[in-house]
Amino acid sequence: MHGAVIPGCPETYQSTQQSEQQQHFQREHEQGQQSRYRQGDQHQKVRRVRQGDIVATPAGVAKWVYNDGDTPLVMVSLLDTSNNENQLDNSRRSFYLGGNPQQQRQSQQGRSSHKGESLANNIFNGFDDQMLAEAFGVNRDIARRLKGQNDNRGNIVRVENGLQVIRPPRMDEEEEQEYQQERPNGIEESLCNVRLRLNIDNPSKSDVYNPNAGRINRINSRNLPILRLLNLNAEKGVLYRNSLKAPHWQVNAHSVMYVTRGDARVQIVGNYQQPIYDGQLRRGQLLVVPQNFAVVKKAGDNGFEWISFKTNDNAMTSPLAGRNSAIRAMPQEVLMNAFRISSEEARRLKYNREEMEIFLQGLSLKEETLLNYVTS
Repeated sequence: MHGAVIPGCPETYQSTQQSEQQQHFQREHEQGQQSRYRQGDQHQKVRRVRQGDIVATPAGVAKWVYNDGDTPLVMVSLLDTSNNENQLDNSRRSFYLGGNPQQQRQSQQGRSSHKGESLANNIFNGFDDQMLAEAFGVNRDIARRLKGQNDNRGNIVRVENGLQVIRPPRMDEEEEQEYQQERPNGIEESLCNVRLRLNIDNPSKSDVYNPNAGRINRINSRNLPILRLLNLNAEKGVLYRNSLKAPHWQVNAHSVMYVTRGDARVQIVGNYQQPIYDGQLRRGQLLVVPQNFAVVKKAGDNGFEWISFKTNDNAMTSPLAGRNSAIRAMPQEVLMNAFRISSEEARRLKYNREEMEIFLQGLSLKEETLLNYVTS
């Protein structure tokens, strides 16, 4: 479950609880007497997340995550400190409302510029007990607990007996999500109602699909409009065994690639004589591909899967090979003169790959020899 607390939005998830005594008063009300109710809980919308979901959260919004499943939940977070919403410097800062995340703050401790400055456990820790008590209308003991000074659990805590929050039944929730995916959802809508989540791991909704080589799913501001505010988009790629992702570059964005499964050989080239990266990427590793630098990926024997975050809500990819590529779009004569190749070689360069972005394993030596024999 994921909760994002957006300032100014109403608590639209509400419950009313009645005790036996209150039910008695309700029966009296039916006889003309006044009913008495005890107010239950109310909070902002809670969203269910699952494997493959992209969750976009506006800057400065408080959020929480709870794993109510039977398997561990692994999340990859991207924080863009260069975003226009960040009015501080480019240092990463996490402001915790709860918990005692001392370990997460140790790396920031060394950057404290003022003598004697120390970082608080959470944001409540710096406030005076009495001030907190008055602000929340509680006693000082509760105010001190907000600070988490004697709480050594960190920022991830175990919930005993499960987390009880207000949520619609699973079927109603799924029907609501299907409805939201079918209807328009532009930025002109209230931020309180805007969709924050969209799954990127659905093969049936692939943007690029090769049944023998793999697939690519993309999420941008056109199908998740809130990304326009964040100026980000995402791409999920799956390469089957020994398949190739065509060499390409990002026209208008940097790309941060995180490997989720398998391994691949990856090369990144730019305006240098040698690749700026040429190595084997494996699960759990991360690689940054700068704008306009070309990259190629070839999956290993176990296949290769990755998620990429790009610094533009409508990032554009320019392939070098295959259908819709830069090379294929050029006149044959231009290729002949640019690379000093024959007309037939230029034709092969343009048309040998009919796939789009994802290729099967390249020509074997035997096939290449046969092709040279036929065309000579």
